[in-house]
Amino acid sequence: MTDSVFTEKAARHRKRMQRKKEVVDAAIARADQEKGLVLVLTGNGKGKSSSAFGMIARALGYGMRIGVAQFIKGRSDTGEEAFFRRQDNVVWHVLGEGFTWDTQNLERDAETARQGWIVVQKMLRDPEISLVVLDELTYPLKYGWLDTNIVLEDLRNRPLMQHVIITGRAAPEVLCEAADTVTEMCDVKHAFRSGIMAQKGIDL
Repeated sequence: MTDSVFTEKAARHRKRMQRKKEVVDAAIARADQEKGLVLVLTGNGKGKSSSAFGMIARALGYGMRIGVAQFIKGRSDTGEEAFFRRQDNVVWHVLGEGFTWDTQNLERDAETARQGWIVVQKMLRDPEISLVVLDELTYPLKYGWLDTNIVLEDLRNRPLMQHVIITGRAAPEVLCEAADTVTEMCDVKHAFRSGIMAQKGIDL
């Protein structure tokens, strides 16, 4: 590449980046609100809970206090729980008794979810908790075990600066409408379908 061609290419690049910077700066200037956010991580792809746990680590870096409530899941031997339970600023609740195909008891599953929401309500009323993670909450909503109107009302009435992350497949439309940010994970390929079991540090 000759010097003149390189100089022209560099000049075009600089102009593109200047225009991009103007757009980005204008967007940042418009984003002048500060509030607690509701984030929904849904879709069939892997990574919904993992993303939420990553945000827990980020929040801990700022010295924030975290509350975690896991619906459906009943196991207490995952890597994330083993790590985060050791952190002083994390309160961790396993509110499920296992996947529905394991329990096979509709009324028991529904009652477990209702009792779990009582625990969540206390966290949603605590201004000292800056981030609440409601892992797999979409399932009790989808199955009708929890009243969606009550859940939405509790979310609306939480402390002003409290953030909430909700994970799980098939998030109800009304929940997505109420959220500030919604991310849908897309399932392109998964090792489990190739007969590979869940791996420590990746799935557990």
